[in-house]
Amino acid sequence: MKIYSTISREKERLKTIHSERINLFVCGPTVYDDSHIGHARTYIAFDVVARYLKYRGYSVFYLQNITDVDDKIIARAAEKGISPRTLARRFEQRYMEDMQALGVTNVNYYARATEHIPEIISQIERLKKLGFAYETQTGIYFDESLFADFGKLSHQSAEELKKHRIEPDPTKKNSGDFALWKKRKIGNEGSGHAERSGQFDDEIAWDSPWGKGRPGWHIEDTAITETYFGQQYDIHGGAMDLIFPHHEAEIAQMEAASGKKPMVRYWMHTGFLNVNGEKMSKSLGNFTTIRDMLKVHDAQAFRLFVLLSHYSSPIDFSPDALKQAQRSLERLRHSARIIGESIEVSEDENQDLEMAEYSDPVVAAAKAQFLEHMDNDFNTPYALRTLFDLIRDINRRINEERISQKGLKEAREFLDRASEVLGLNIFSPEAAQGKLEADAAEKLADLLIFTRQKLREKKDWQLADEIRSRMNALGISVEDA
Repeated sequence: MKIYSTISREKERLKTIHSERINLFVCGPTVYDDSHIGHARTYIAFDVVARYLKYRGYSVFYLQNITDVDDKIIARAAEKGISPRTLARRFEQRYMEDMQALGVTNVNYYARATEHIPEIISQIERLKKLGFAYETQTGIYFDESLFADFGKLSHQSAEELKKHRIEPDPTKKNSGDFALWKKRKIGNEGSGHAERSGQFDDEIAWDSPWGKGRPGWHIEDTAITETYFGQQYDIHGGAMDLIFPHHEAEIAQMEAASGKKPMVRYWMHTGFLNVNGEKMSKSLGNFTTIRDMLKVHDAQAFRLFVLLSHYSSPIDFSPDALKQAQRSLERLRHSARIIGESIEVSEDENQDLEMAEYSDPVVAAAKAQFLEHMDNDFNTPYALRTLFDLIRDINRRINEERISQKGLKEAREFLDRASEVLGLNIFSPEAAQGKLEADAAEKLADLLIFTRQKLREKKDWQLADEIRSRMNALGISVEDA
């Protein structure tokens, strides 16, 4: 497999830190409003990445963060006269519902920033001790000038970086220094009465060695990934607009704190979803929420619309484009139904084809092409073309009565597996729902195994054994290698 990495600007052969395990982190939402379809594009893309890596035999731990403390959350909560936590939990739940509707089901764990404050403080303390961070009356800042590699992900020179001002603050040493910790400013956290009165201070300020405050945006991600993955891991993903300053800051924080390079082996970024040639974003006001889109369009059609473009390419959203995707989806389903109806019931109907090589040359060639395209930086447009070509060929052979029952079964089996990798339901909606439930059970088992391993590392043998015993009682056998 080859993956295009933003930092090298090349397709690199996939070499994992652990032979059969991949740790994947993707930046999650800031939960102050409903997510828009630009976000959906990114999360669908990485859901397919996780699905395909699993199909290729890797054990994937897919982690997302939830930014549930932020200036936008505080300001929006103040406008509504509710607590920041209430607002964040409300939109976090709506985000989860949106992802379920889109078939984005492969995230193993969502880590809230507010539940990792001790880890965030620990990382800041190390950066301060190593001399990379300094304190002012407004907060703790990372000294960008001391990290020689700053700009290596966005490929910006030192002169280009000087043009950026991340957070204007006269107390900082350099205009580009970013906040690791923001000290509480009594009466100035937000514009609403609730914040000025301090009513919700316990939700937006925590004790720290530098007084009450809250974390900066960038530090939450590296504290979370260090907690679950360690100081180096395989793949970091996100939208293209996060390359600078967010992902650049992540690299600086983690590599400065650990002294290890690289923090991440492969950086993957999705292209923009555009409307009339402009990037869709909340700041531009040209966005459509996932919920509003799903009131009009089929979730599977939107997923197909996304996958008809390479994840790193920009795509243009329009109702006409979605209607075309809907027609393509219906064509897939119609052809798949014909294949299914042409299969005769026989004693060997349930034969296991998973490990078998396909004897039908057309199906075998389609599988090889599908794998070749997906191995080539998850090229879903070409992989989908392979499926459309196969279905067209199989249906022609059905009409001409030139295909055996074995060939039909092989075609159905391959199409079923390939569509599962892409998260597309081209056969049975009922089967797709059952697969969602099975996926949820598998993710829960993976999470329990991961938690148990962490307990074993901390030598909490009693609780680790209790988890193992209860899993055994549920029919899940756990063996320590």
